[in-house]
Amino acid sequence: MVSYDELTPPERALWDAFPDGRRLDLRTGTPEADHVRGGGRWGAERTVRAAVIAALLLGANTTQSGAVGSLRLAGARITGPLNLSGAQIGHSLWLEECWFEESVDLFAASTQTLSLIGSRLPGLNAGSSRIEGRLDLRRCVMDRGPVSQFHGKVTVVLLIHAHVAGEVLLSGAEITAPGGWAVSAGGMVSEGGVFFRDGFVAHGGVRMRGAQLPGGLFMRGARLESPGPDGVALAVDNVVASSLNFSGGFTANGTVRLRGAQISDSLSFEGAVLNGAPDGEGPVLLGMLLQAVDFDFTLARPPAGAVDLRGARVSYLHDSRQSWPDVVELDGFVYGTIKVDEAGERREAAVRREPVADRVEWIRRSSGYSPQPYEQLASWYRSVGHDDDARRVLLAKQRHRRRTLPPANRVWGLLLDLTVGYGYRPWLAGLWLVVLTLLGTLAFDAHTPSPMKPGEGGPFQPLVYTLDLLIPIGGLGQRTAWYWTQDSLQWLAYLLIGCGWVLTTTFIAGMTRTLQKN
Repeated sequence: MVSYDELTPPERALWDAFPDGRRLDLRTGTPEADHVRGGGRWGAERTVRAAVIAALLLGANTTQSGAVGSLRLAGARITGPLNLSGAQIGHSLWLEECWFEESVDLFAASTQTLSLIGSRLPGLNAGSSRIEGRLDLRRCVMDRGPVSQFHGKVTVVLLIHAHVAGEVLLSGAEITAPGGWAVSAGGMVSEGGVFFRDGFVAHGGVRMRGAQLPGGLFMRGARLESPGPDGVALAVDNVVASSLNFSGGFTANGTVRLRGAQISDSLSFEGAVLNGAPDGEGPVLLGMLLQAVDFDFTLARPPAGAVDLRGARVSYLHDSRQSWPDVVELDGFVYGTIKVDEAGERREAAVRREPVADRVEWIRRSSGYSPQPYEQLASWYRSVGHDDDARRVLLAKQRHRRRTLPPANRVWGLLLDLTVGYGYRPWLAGLWLVVLTLLGTLAFDAHTPSPMKPGEGGPFQPLVYTLDLLIPIGGLGQRTAWYWTQDSLQWLAYLLIGCGWVLTTTFIAGMTRTLQKN
């Protein structure tokens, strides 16, 4: 137990200030001398042992009647380990611009508001802790990591399964864990929201898988300079949050994982930069099975790697021409409305009459063929009353599918395409019929055939004869009444009969497919 008699002058001042919550400020007022990165050189007049802080928080100096005790200290060099693991702390801890010799351990502790604003410390272990106020780590510099590690990787800020009643504030902080986790907060609950804004920088990954964030996650302007394990810059898989904000210059040098995330309001990447891992491996965004109401993907520039949105569901999709990379996985991606950002103006893509070819090209950036993205896009066009555009999309789907078929099926598909556009362009059959009718009429009009039965039947009529050859059902009486002695014209007649059967068959097949889909 710490004895008052063995305390140093700054420790006695802190001891005396604690009962009524007065702040002890040991700073000199000179910016150069007070810079926290040089705190290791501060002398005895600014040094406080971590054991003294722990003793006060655990009740070594009884709070005065009518006052609220709290530990408020600024500009101190804190030596030794601050170990409060498992402690029940009934006082707030407020430290500003302090330099810690060793990491802070609050594993499984229960405490009030914890503030380490602008301080420099090796790391913080607050896993499984319960903080009834806020956790404030704004402008902190942390660069060595706590003793405990996560899955064998260096972890500087450990918040796994922590429960914070207020906000978690890391805005302006700089955390360094090359190849490890700068922040590991899987399963954390933060009722007031998590804030990584105003210049937050992480050299290493940020992991928040399965976190419960009813107050949201805000990383506007944050920079994830290097990835953590497996090239992951940010892992928020299976997070449940009101909103996720990665806007305003948010930069990720590594994969951003959102697999299975459930966002009740908005997911925003407006103005973000997704560079992916330095080696170029893996997607820049893995958003499989995510759910959100509003998904803003208007990036500052095209992503440096693939975007995977397979199985994702959103109500509103906002994008722009520079939103999508060369590879986009969209199988199972469902959206209600598409809004396009262009020159700072957002309008529904259908209202702007965005070229269908641009959207089809977006779908074809997938690594393979899948019918669902085409069906989804066509369904959206139909929902906004653009049935012609929907048919164009479905025609593009059939053409894409044809490339995956065996050679014989590709030939049949090509015939369907050329003759009736797979049923989505039935007027093509009429056009072919007109061309073939004109060809036959001109060819047969220049010659006279021989009658099957001389002296019987009406005169030869080239137009009616041609139509009789092209129409496979019924008959107009001309085809059976005349024959050709010239081989070339007889073969032309056979060709027209064959074309008539092909046109009729493909027209029926194409129209059947269209009626089934619609």
